[in-house]
Amino acid sequence: MPKITKTKVTTGVIWVEVPEAGMSILCGCPEDAVKHLMQRGFIETTEKDGVQFETGPNAILLSDLPIQNGAFCNLSEFPVLQMLYRQGMLLPNHPNNTGMRPLLLGSEGQVKAQMQYIYRGNYGLISKAEIMAAGMSAESAELIMDMKSKFAFGNIRATEELLDSHIVDAAPREIRNGVMICRIGTNIFEFTYEDEIIIVDLNLPQGQKYRSPYPLGFQNISREYFAVIHSGQGDGWDVNRPSMSSILVYQGKIYLIDAGPNVEYSLTALGIGINEIEGIFHTHCHDDHFSGLTTLMRADHRIKYFATPVVRASVFKKLAALMSKDESLISSYFDVFDLDFDTWNDIEGLEVRPFLSPHPVETSVLSFRTFWEGRYLTYSHLADIASFKVMRDMIDAVPAENSFDQSRFEAVRQEYLAKVDLKKIDVGGGMIHGAAEDFLEDTSDKIILSHQSEALTSSQKEIGSSAPFGMADVLIADQSDNMRRIAFEFLRANFPDIEKHHFRTMLNNQIVEFMPGTIILKKRQVNDDIFLILTGNVEQINSEESYYNAISAGGMVGEYSGIHGF
Repeated sequence: MPKITKTKVTTGVIWVEVPEAGMSILCGCPEDAVKHLMQRGFIETTEKDGVQFETGPNAILLSDLPIQNGAFCNLSEFPVLQMLYRQGMLLPNHPNNTGMRPLLLGSEGQVKAQMQYIYRGNYGLISKAEIMAAGMSAESAELIMDMKSKFAFGNIRATEELLDSHIVDAAPREIRNGVMICRIGTNIFEFTYEDEIIIVDLNLPQGQKYRSPYPLGFQNISREYFAVIHSGQGDGWDVNRPSMSSILVYQGKIYLIDAGPNVEYSLTALGIGINEIEGIFHTHCHDDHFSGLTTLMRADHRIKYFATPVVRASVFKKLAALMSKDESLISSYFDVFDLDFDTWNDIEGLEVRPFLSPHPVETSVLSFRTFWEGRYLTYSHLADIASFKVMRDMIDAVPAENSFDQSRFEAVRQEYLAKVDLKKIDVGGGMIHGAAEDFLEDTSDKIILSHQSEALTSSQKEIGSSAPFGMADVLIADQSDNMRRIAFEFLRANFPDIEKHHFRTMLNNQIVEFMPGTIILKKRQVNDDIFLILTGNVEQINSEESYYNAISAGGMVGEYSGIHGF
């Protein structure tokens, strides 16, 4: 029986275990690593002294490379949260709170980056000065710090107080209890215990991507005038569904509301290419709403980034830490548009109203509306809200000036319960999420319950409904031909100098659909047609030369062979 074992969990994630030494090491922690561990049985529910809690890793080995093949390699926020809270390492009087803290292993640069990234993920902006630098008044900054302090039980703690860390280099180093580690190459590590040795390689081969823990069926969404596509109903622990998110379609344009793990996989399943994304509306910086940002940064244009300045500041500080870049450089990846709180911000006819919502980090709940046939139609997206009970408990007996008091609670309650045409609500429960029962009196036309890993209970189903992946709520149907408009814009971008009558000739061509997996053009085939990709992605593959490329919307297929005939 080996004393040290190595198991491949999924692409880029390896489990190393030394039972005699009490070490369970998660090697590699890309997006949704916790969900992969749950699926493979490395995280299970157990019980001790009458207390139920989860098993799992007690150490994380970080990748030397922060990004591989366009995806973050080190997203340790949720694995660390799982250790601290779901395993109970941080909980007072918990049988698993033995004084041992989660351990980060890796290069000095990556360990420091992760410590800062986790710090920003826990607290967002960490002072009144930082909040005011993001444009908030002194009174609002004091309110935000009061809420933040209460979620943190009065103590904003440095990450170093919660986690241990060891720097890994070429010289062998003891992790714990006789388990040794050293680096033998970039992203290649050697573990030893007594007389046994294993090698862990965290490098991704070219063209290989981290895998999603859940399968998603392909959908063919329509580009409506004003519609909401439900792209995520779960949370950071739901092994079967993407985290809470939505896709807003307005006048045929695609907008994301948050960008969580595996966003590219979700978009591909919906037939949406990255280059089709017009913009993202961002609620806050927690990983299950944030970790897909690098996917958006790879688009062929700067995607519009819509958020309140205080949310943007917390997101960009966390992103800068994660990428080990200066914060001033982050805005160059996006086309930034700041939103004002409590105001309908007009974005080419689509209006959005952010409202400051209680949460451990700066958070906006968002309402979207547009005018049609004599009235406004409105969708409200209430991600990561607080329950009424939690908010009542935040009110001090003698509230200080600019603290979270009864009047602020009533304002938040009124905002949450405002009647709209469609509303999606976080009902994840606990200390930092909403409760379905708070919305018993909500008179909105349709309520979608979201952000939990369990199935809806009977009582929850009396309040709202679930939404399968890819389901669309159409608020205003499209009566125009959006596909022709999209084709026109792509053709104009590709051929800016062409005469109008040639445009009309090309636009008069047939629009065809291909089923997922269809081969459009085989290698060495001389084709009669040139295809302009309007939606989705097309893979370009040459296995002999190990070549892979993804052609997104706006790209062309077969143009060389179609024009030259070979």
